[in-house]
Amino acid sequence: MAICFETCLLIDDNYIDNFVTRKILEGSNFAGNIIVVRSATEAINSLKDGIVKPDVIFLDVRMPLMSGFEFLEEYDKIDIDKSEIKIFMLSSSLDPVDLKKSADNKYITQFIHKPLTQKALEELCP
Repeated sequence: MAICFETCLLIDDNYIDNFVTRKILEGSNFAGNIIVVRSATEAINSLKDGIVKPDVIFLDVRMPLMSGFEFLEEYDKIDIDKSEIKIFMLSSSLDPVDLKKSADNKYITQFIHKPLTQKALEELCP
């Protein structure tokens, strides 16, 4: 599989989930560059400061300090070109409220249940 995206930003507070997701991403050539951050606040600051310019983001829902949905509220406020960035909610949450909120959010491309799989990645490639 050819590289689908140039830069992938993974936002998840769980070390083990990040390790597993990163291995799956690396093994699939999904993105040329994989950046992992363990807090939504750090991700917002990196995006705002132009340190990270992803074309795809995997975003966890439930994180301390700032949830995935709170991240999206802050993301909406920052002045960057969002037209080419795809955001996938990547979560173990089965809460119907989370599913509805992600479906209703203009920035969320798709909600994906953890763990991320090779098959799911293949379906996400443009």
